[in-house]
Amino acid sequence: MSIDVATVSIDTGWMRVALEAASRAAAASDIPVGAVAVRGGKCVAVSWNEKESRPDPTGHAEILVLRAAAAALGRWRLPDVTVYVTLEPCAMCAGAMVQARLGRLVFGATDPRAGAAGSAYSLLDHPAHNHAVPATAGVLAEDARSVIDSFIRALRNRPRQSLEDRAEAEVGD
Repeated sequence: MSIDVATVSIDTGWMRVALEAASRAAAASDIPVGAVAVRGGKCVAVSWNEKESRPDPTGHAEILVLRAAAAALGRWRLPDVTVYVTLEPCAMCAGAMVQARLGRLVFGATDPRAGAAGSAYSLLDHPAHNHAVPATAGVLAEDARSVIDSFIRALRNRPRQSLEDRAEAEVGD
């Protein structure tokens, strides 16, 4: 098996951009996942998790970057687009990638509990779908995992808020 060094270098460079986007999510108290959509060697869209800041249960980095890429290109089919994301997509995001006819996915860390690109589920190449999304896993995986683990550790170490305090804070919003 031969490794295309140019592709590895390109993938690593774009994954670094996705990691920078992930830091924006962390700064907004969202799980630090970042995504970049690339077409023809140029960035078409960058996004990060915004479930907390929107608030929106579909505010995953992958969904947001697909929406932004489709808007930027003026079409919903994205066969010539590669999405770089720091964490393996969940079922919702993998399904959206199939629906978008995405050209390629590159992700960093695997997600053994919810990953739908081969870890917990395999939705990107499921035989029932009319499109398969080729995926490359593990690009800067240690960096991506470290960012997520640090964020979760910080969450666990912060003082807990009682249910009453949380409910009061939400009503006050």
